[in-house]
Amino acid sequence: MSNPNKNAGLLGITFIAFVLAGSLAAQSSSQVRIVRLSDVRGAVEIDKNSGAGYEKAFMNMPITEGCLLRTQSDGKAEVEFDDGSALRLTPDTTVEFKRLGSDEGKHISEANLTDGEAYVSWQAKHGDALTLNFSRQKITLLQSAHFRVQTTPARSEVAVFKGDVEVVGPAGSIELGKRKMATFDSDKGVLAKFEAAPYDDWDKQADEYHSTYTARNSTPFGYGASDLSYYGTYSNVPGYGMLWQPFFAGVGWNPYMDGAWAFYPGAGYMWVSAYPWGWTPYMYGNWLFVPGAGWMWQPGGWNSWNGTPRFVGTSPQHFSVPTAPTVGRNTVTVGNGGPVRLGTPFLRGTQITQGSAGRLVPRGSINNLAHLNRQVAKSGSVELRSAPVPYSGGASRPLAGQPAYATPAPMHSAPPMHSSGGGMRPH
Repeated sequence: MSNPNKNAGLLGITFIAFVLAGSLAAQSSSQVRIVRLSDVRGAVEIDKNSGAGYEKAFMNMPITEGCLLRTQSDGKAEVEFDDGSALRLTPDTTVEFKRLGSDEGKHISEANLTDGEAYVSWQAKHGDALTLNFSRQKITLLQSAHFRVQTTPARSEVAVFKGDVEVVGPAGSIELGKRKMATFDSDKGVLAKFEAAPYDDWDKQADEYHSTYTARNSTPFGYGASDLSYYGTYSNVPGYGMLWQPFFAGVGWNPYMDGAWAFYPGAGYMWVSAYPWGWTPYMYGNWLFVPGAGWMWQPGGWNSWNGTPRFVGTSPQHFSVPTAPTVGRNTVTVGNGGPVRLGTPFLRGTQITQGSAGRLVPRGSINNLAHLNRQVAKSGSVELRSAPVPYSGGASRPLAGQPAYATPAPMHSAPPMHSSGGGMRPH
């Protein structure tokens, strides 16, 4: 990366903590939070408690208190909590986020699993707590645990992978440790032989992706950290400090090219990024344009989150920030088709181009995006010659740390998608 103009440091960049109006941003001893819909595969729907019923869900949508999330027969979803904990939904599953609150600095979450199967990977950081209600049972977590729950109105099953879990119901409680399982019929819990389920591998590999890439990130919040590490890199830029930039960006790209406006009760319209890494850089800190390098994200503002686009400093010509609709409650897409679904495996001949900023790259699908980024910066685009090996659950992400199976091949020199010349220098 070439050094940006040092005079740009005189812009007086500051981190300004904006707080949305309404109940979602009330600063008090008990405040409501948002969490992130961090992965969407197949058909997934959300009811945002706005009176409009269910609508199509897509990655990076905020999940607020009172939201309902359901997957169809081909759908899977992951919800990422503030500390990096995750709740994963398999096909034909419905969950209600009954409470997403904060009390004296501790995050208190409660969800109702009304039907289907969910995996919980709970980190238990900062004294946070999660209660999962299902059938007539409930699990309250104050310590780290990783488990699976399958439930119908008549019967439930709990299988524990890590940690200790206590299941409480009308007939009393039962404690389960690692590799223990219990079934619940007519309220009574009975120990059963531990058995694997079809989506265990999908859950395990998602967990490994987060643990591998979160360890490489320095942001104080857990959610979104793994995607920042996978899809981009930090650089110490003179006059600015440590800035993050996505791979495959280019100087003609801007962070608000693709996304959508989604309406939420109490908050109005909130910006939803179409990029798979597009959570933390849009909820915290500032975007700024660095001469010679393009748009980069400056971390900060961790005490509150933003629901609308924000940048500081001088922007390039022809850049315009998308503005929220002033009427209505429908989701409004922006840019090249708005949000995308990342459920399709790479096929022979898939191209990654400069200016795409990783928009069509499923997380964890290629081992070394930094290496691929250098090739894209040189040639404008690369072709992925081999397809990934699918794993259980039908997704296309390999185990973190496996050898890359997508082989980049330089193509003819192609212009960037959104730029008339010049590309991001390789980091």
